[in-house]
Amino acid sequence: MSVERRGAGTAPGAARAPTPHPNLALLVVVIGVLITAIDTTIVVLALPEIQRSLHIGLASVVWVIIGYLFVITVLSTQVGRLGDMFGRVRMYETGFVVFIAGSLACALAWNEASLVAFRLAQGVGGALITANSGAVIADNFPEDRRGRAYGFNSIGFNTGAVFGVALGGIIVTYFSWRWIFWINLPIGIAAVALARRVLVDPGTRERSRLDWLGMATLGLGLFGLLWAMVKLTSESLDPTIIGYFVGGLVMLVVCWQVERRVRQPMLDLSLFRVPTMTPSLLAAMFQSLANFSVLFLLLMYLQGARQLSPIHASLLLVPGYVIGGLVGPFAGRIADRRGAALPATVGLGIQTVALLAYAQLGLSAPLWAVAAAYVVGALGGGFFFPSNNSAVMKAAPHYDFGITSGLLRTFANVGMVFSFALAIVVAAQSITKKEAFAIFVGNDTLTRSTAAAFTDGVHAAFLASTSLMVIAAVLSAVRNHSPAAEHPKS
Repeated sequence: MSVERRGAGTAPGAARAPTPHPNLALLVVVIGVLITAIDTTIVVLALPEIQRSLHIGLASVVWVIIGYLFVITVLSTQVGRLGDMFGRVRMYETGFVVFIAGSLACALAWNEASLVAFRLAQGVGGALITANSGAVIADNFPEDRRGRAYGFNSIGFNTGAVFGVALGGIIVTYFSWRWIFWINLPIGIAAVALARRVLVDPGTRERSRLDWLGMATLGLGLFGLLWAMVKLTSESLDPTIIGYFVGGLVMLVVCWQVERRVRQPMLDLSLFRVPTMTPSLLAAMFQSLANFSVLFLLLMYLQGARQLSPIHASLLLVPGYVIGGLVGPFAGRIADRRGAALPATVGLGIQTVALLAYAQLGLSAPLWAVAAAYVVGALGGGFFFPSNNSAVMKAAPHYDFGITSGLLRTFANVGMVFSFALAIVVAAQSITKKEAFAIFVGNDTLTRSTAAAFTDGVHAAFLASTSLMVIAAVLSAVRNHSPAAEHPKS
């Protein structure tokens, strides 16, 4: 599959026909981020009801979350390439349609297999949305305004996360879990209608081919590692788990070799020669690896050790998302004026402080301390995300905005996918893995005698996340400050 690039001779900084209403275009992108954020957080609170309603085993229910993220991870670069080939706006709008259809199917799921399958389909739509959203912004805003635009984009994520945790708690408490998918339909339909009215494709096309072999080897490699990690959340290490782990690593090495030789690779290795690109992408991965599990761990702590109801546990986290969303545009403006390294690194430092605070939470800690620590962590995220996203897209050639946006999503999602499994493995060291996993999905609560031991395990998981966040901060701090025009494709 290939397509001619139109305007391929256009210089990266050349003017292109902008969308007549760039702020409305930004609103469409924000809605896309919002709806995918809702679906990431709301499902966490609904897992116990889903498990009981469909009689899903503990070892399988995790795939309701991880399967969705896994599809986005594997497909992000390829659907980003589709945006470069056929139009980012077209692929972005297609993503909404697929996501809506997947949500409808999930709401009608009748058993474990159907729900997981429909979540995978929903992930295809999520990949099309998230991989092309950054490119749509880059198409519609000049370099000196992108940081602020990505800051408003973070409002969409945090608003979606607020709706996710708040609505998740309400739906789980008072309604059927199926409503966590039904609510996507009106939001998605409104977004498609608005997108068709305001988004204009800039007209550039990249002559390219889909890298099926690269996508297959990457998918098999990540699946092998992920399967091994998920098994470790509930079982002891055995030869089968080791085999999956080793097989996953081997496939990733094969993927790297394939990408070195394929004429049009899935992972454009030339992008990694851009001075700012590699540390920015790795910072995104380590930040996600450290931070994505925070929501799960806090819910385990609040609903397990502190025995709060889902709605009360979720409401404690709402202020953090509000603060994180409000600070995003401010941090993005700083990135536009002073560069991305400073606000991004400051944000990671703030998140490190929050992780250390979580590691101090005991059984008698005031609940306001949990909310305050979450505010601090969200504040750090509000500084990091728009700044780092702006740095990556500024370094990319304009005709590769789609694949670069997808590459950023891939790195971030690799961290997200493995963050959960790593956190559970570490947190379960103080009690049995089966009991820890049951607490996570809400099927069990801790007695007072075991709550302290379990809390120690959660502390260990937060400390492990802290070390990963420090790595992300170092990568962010040392990124090259040279102009974006140094990329090899310019």
